[in-house]
Amino acid sequence: MSGQVLLADEQLGDYLAGRGLAEPGGVTAVEPAGDGNINWVRRARLADGRSLIVKQARPALERFPEYRVSTERIVFEHRYYELAGKLPEAAICPKILDFDERERVLTMEDLGDAPRLDHRLARGEDPGDAPAALGRFLAAVHATSSPGLAERFQNDEMRGLHGDHIFALPLRENDFPLPAALRAEAERLWQDAELVAIADALHARYREPRGALVHGDVQAGNILLAPAGPKLLDAEIAHVGDPAFDVGILLAHLILPAVATRAPEPALRTGRRMWLAYQERLGGVLQVPFADVARYAGIELLRRTLGAARLEATDAPDAGRRVLTQATDWLRSPPAAL
Repeated sequence: MSGQVLLADEQLGDYLAGRGLAEPGGVTAVEPAGDGNINWVRRARLADGRSLIVKQARPALERFPEYRVSTERIVFEHRYYELAGKLPEAAICPKILDFDERERVLTMEDLGDAPRLDHRLARGEDPGDAPAALGRFLAAVHATSSPGLAERFQNDEMRGLHGDHIFALPLRENDFPLPAALRAEAERLWQDAELVAIADALHARYREPRGALVHGDVQAGNILLAPAGPKLLDAEIAHVGDPAFDVGILLAHLILPAVATRAPEPALRTGRRMWLAYQERLGGVLQVPFADVARYAGIELLRRTLGAARLEATDAPDAGRRVLTQATDWLRSPPAAL
């Protein structure tokens, strides 16, 4: 968009006061919040003890400025939370306090020091009921339909960029920084025509603009474990597509650290509870075969081992190979049940 005013830390107090979110002079501190990979994100601390999270979408991605993507992505994020906020499972969404469509600014509740799901999983800790709650939430969103839904979520730029990094780039020659042993595995898989064809077919399916409203990035780093239950953040890749994609991404993140450490069974049981909760809440409104979920989980495991957004759990060669074995097994021969 043209004419966008880019917020700066020193201006944030005046901006929030102008939006009726803070008293004039009421912001006492501004600090970065979260990873800030895609958007400019700040925590504003207020004199009355409250704090707010302010997110602005800018043409250049925050941590990867070589990528320029439409700022409309935050409009789609807001629409996703608007729709999901009407469901019985709406508590999983962060509370939206204000949306400034002109300046592409979303202001929401601050969840403070709530731990991230990926950190808990990396330590081998039980995530409790959070995965099942997330499964029910995703099913509720996927089962929701309304006239013109696909037209309201034509998030093609973010969807395309995200899809390239999941399905295509890890299986093509690239310069991603990999440990030597994993680089050798990557080069071997680049030459595996059968596997590349499976990934390409999955990529084509991901791009089809039909199915259900999907969040698009249900990774464990986007899930906070608040005292009242999990919160799913960062819906800027929301689009209408294959519902199995959301479930597969979540499943991959639930099991990856455990697969890497040779202790997959507890994580698989957690994944199974999530899947059963998803199916129960879906109630037959949509048909989502587990084989489709498993293939999406497989490609996410692969890209989190060999792609640009690698996870630390895959750093050791043996750990990375174990994750790749699980990934390629599910891509080639996806199970019909978990």
